[in-house]
Amino acid sequence: QVQLVESGGGLVQAGGSLRLSCAASGSIFSIKVMGWYRQAPGKQRELVATIGDSGSTGYADSVKGRFTISRDNAKNTVYLQMNSLKPEDTAVYYCNADVFAGRYTNTYWGQGTQVTVSS
Repeated sequence: QVQLVESGGGLVQAGGSLRLSCAASGSIFSIKVMGWYRQAPGKQRELVATIGDSGSTGYADSVKGRFTISRDNAKNTVYLQMNSLKPEDTAVYYCNADVFAGRYTNTYWGQGTQVTVSS
């Protein structure tokens, strides 16, 4: 089994910054893609950013230029640096990883961490 544990959420004023971390542990041979998603109250979960094992990245238009995703493959950890935060960034943020355990690739999710941006 694989566990993803997020940290770094909290309350911040508009214009501020937060850094989220997500560490994967368990039966891991390699991790292909890692990503961050978010879900605001009453809305569907949406993609925020992804990063491949080679370092290629992708971002939602709403966060381009403000958020930066990175990963440390040695630590099986993905980060999300969030700058210039806006109230509309308020949501529960979930990390996601496509993990190859030697035979199959499965997708795992973290438990979520709350990010609240006050105006």
